[in-house]
Amino acid sequence: MRVAVVGGGAAGSLAAIFLARGGADVVLLEKNEKLMKKLFITGKGRCNLANACDERTLFQNVVRGEKFLRSAFYGFLPASVMEFFESLGVPLTVERGNRVFPTSGKSSDVIRAIERELYMQNVDVRLRAEVQSVKFDDKFRVSFKGEDGKVQSVEADRVIIATGGASYPLTGSTGDGYKFAKSFGHSVVEPRQSLVALITDENVKELQGLSLKNVELSAYSEGKRFAREQGEMLFTDKGVSGPIVLTVSSYGARLEKIKLSLDLKPALDEKTLDARLQRELAERANQELKNIMRSVLPERLNMYVLKRAQIDGTIKGNSLTKEQRSRIVKTMKGLEFSVKSPAPFSEAVITAGGVELSGLTPKCESKNMGGLYFVGEVIDADALTGGFNLQIAWSTAKIAALDILKQ
Repeated sequence: MRVAVVGGGAAGSLAAIFLARGGADVVLLEKNEKLMKKLFITGKGRCNLANACDERTLFQNVVRGEKFLRSAFYGFLPASVMEFFESLGVPLTVERGNRVFPTSGKSSDVIRAIERELYMQNVDVRLRAEVQSVKFDDKFRVSFKGEDGKVQSVEADRVIIATGGASYPLTGSTGDGYKFAKSFGHSVVEPRQSLVALITDENVKELQGLSLKNVELSAYSEGKRFAREQGEMLFTDKGVSGPIVLTVSSYGARLEKIKLSLDLKPALDEKTLDARLQRELAERANQELKNIMRSVLPERLNMYVLKRAQIDGTIKGNSLTKEQRSRIVKTMKGLEFSVKSPAPFSEAVITAGGVELSGLTPKCESKNMGGLYFVGEVIDADALTGGFNLQIAWSTAKIAALDILKQ
């Protein structure tokens, strides 16, 4: 059986390995000059390849497609993914949050291990092969532009589309798979940026680079809260980013008119925070408010909070009224921002959207065209950070490969 795999990223490369191990004749077509360019930058170049969590936690971290992915996940759970990579000679280390990395801390070691296995399994890897179309007439015909610029084609009994989404387009993820899916009558859910910084209407340039810990961010769409996350975040030149912001962006990828409310002191209720502020004011009654507030917030942030509360930072502590103090407390407990837009796709970790899941079987086969499969980021399934999106890639790749081998 000849199988063409379109896309040499994480999902495509793994699918090719399992297919070849099962005896299939596999050709792997990758438009870039090397395989797995996006995997190389995953986890800031360290490759967070899985999460050593239990099944319940795994499912909880899937934002879209959890029910669809159950069969794939159960066929290749995180523990099995870890065993697979260790069998390829990649020692692994589990870090904070159960995130799994190669012990070396180098994504290149993961890539080299996969490439070695592709070579050992005699997979026909063709680089700089940009696929133009996928058609079917008795057999599948995959046409691609070769390194010399000429259009060539390969015939195959089965085809796996693993072209990725639309995030980080410089790595080759430019949405090609959506075009192939539509040519076979599939619907594609509009791709949106996910796990991405958020650009705000409010000017926060003066806070650029400021990192905050132990803060709470609530997110609303049309008045309804859809996310509340506590942890770390940071300000950019145009908005907000950091772990809790990326999570909020994932939950809000398909929502409009998003408002954010930042609680700078989630461990204190308004009454307790007001009491603390009163103590600070009493101890330094003759000092300027902006200097008194340094003991409560980082300097740049305290100036920003006073500005948002519409209070002059040069007034003396003993001049502050109860009403003004209340405004400061409320601003600290609910610093509001309106989201203008997510940062562009070039900065998004993952794509929310893709080939509509209702058009696929749980084994990732097209319901419109038998023998055609879609795996990885090209489908409408995504998760939070921590190795969960690569888990989707590995699991869907394996279940599709095994399904082909059974036929």
